[in-house]
Amino acid sequence: MVEIYRFAAVRPGKNAAQEIASVPYDVVTAPEAALCIRENPDSFLRVSRPDAELPDLAPDDDRVYARARENFQRMLDSGRLERDRVPSLYIYRVIGPDIVYCGLACCLSTTDYEENTIRKHELTRYDKEEDRTRHIDAVNAHTGPVVLLYRNGGDISGLLESIAAGRAVPDTEVRWTDGTVHQVFCIDDAGTLSRVEALFRGIDALYIADGHHRAKSATNVAARRQDRGTATGESKRFLGVLFAHDGVRIHGYSRLVTDLGGLAPGEFIERLGRYYDVSPCGPVDVNRFHIPAREGVPAGCHVVHMYLGGIWYECVSPALPDAGIIESLDVSILQKEVLLGILGISDPRGDSRLQYLGGAHPIADLQARVDSGEFVVAFAMQPVQVETVLDIADTGVIMPPKSTWFEPKLLSGLLVHTLD
Repeated sequence: MVEIYRFAAVRPGKNAAQEIASVPYDVVTAPEAALCIRENPDSFLRVSRPDAELPDLAPDDDRVYARARENFQRMLDSGRLERDRVPSLYIYRVIGPDIVYCGLACCLSTTDYEENTIRKHELTRYDKEEDRTRHIDAVNAHTGPVVLLYRNGGDISGLLESIAAGRAVPDTEVRWTDGTVHQVFCIDDAGTLSRVEALFRGIDALYIADGHHRAKSATNVAARRQDRGTATGESKRFLGVLFAHDGVRIHGYSRLVTDLGGLAPGEFIERLGRYYDVSPCGPVDVNRFHIPAREGVPAGCHVVHMYLGGIWYECVSPALPDAGIIESLDVSILQKEVLLGILGISDPRGDSRLQYLGGAHPIADLQARVDSGEFVVAFAMQPVQVETVLDIADTGVIMPPKSTWFEPKLLSGLLVHTLD
């Protein structure tokens, strides 16, 4: 059974949200964050990416984390951020051009994470994990939410949507640069709070969609404070926003490779043909986020689209009926047969020849990276089904790196959970 908890959020003060809101810390480099801060000194990146203000220091220098704490406290002292007086739950709604996402912001137990009631499908990297652990501990706050999914039975998502729809004006609204509108509604009615909490007691598990490092780091902080004798009830919880599994979108995660390992393009295609039926597929709609398989491709086949030498190819391999759930993923097959088997890329997490492009970018961006000469070949992946991700998490196995790109992407600075 899932436990959710109310919390007294730290939120932007009146008329401050538009300036404070920022992209998550892990989607920008330090120079990109520094530019955002120069253009907008109120950006929450001053808290989530303090290394951007201290370029002469190593990112893991103690003074970097101290700067994050100082910047957060200044925003509180100035009134740009304010703490709610009463613990509540919150609705986080994202309005896009063709879809509305509606999630519940609450706190979750680090014990549920450790006991696998909160389930994972990705590994964490120690360096990234340690960075957020030290950041959370120094700031004494979870500055960015973990995005999680629950299997939707209809009652919860419908209730959240009706609560938001029944409010004429959100407590917070930000119009973001990508055209989305981000809204926060505070649920402070006792009856409604109890009803939401009761519905979640019927949920057996939650699934991390985005924020594996944040969740693991929060658990690290809870353990370290327990060891130091400074633990509180709030330090054993972390900030999450929960969405129905059928109320989100998944895009594929494209692969880009800098060279063909000494092979000529024709040789590479010839070797690729040992595993795939490779055929030019003509012009593609570069404004789309993925390239659909052509008509007539049998159901269950594995489909990858490749851009090489200015031409798009469709690569189709037959279904693998005896393969396991991980081995039968498109990204697993591509890694085994092509990236490793042909190009010799054995470490998909660390090889500098291999880069990734999140699926929220249109195909035009992927194509441009190859046309520029930065990369030689690109592979556009089909999106994984949400149900497949949940099934994988239920079995306790781990997906290959960069297998999924979930939407919505939430902004930082609109909801913060402090550990005191």
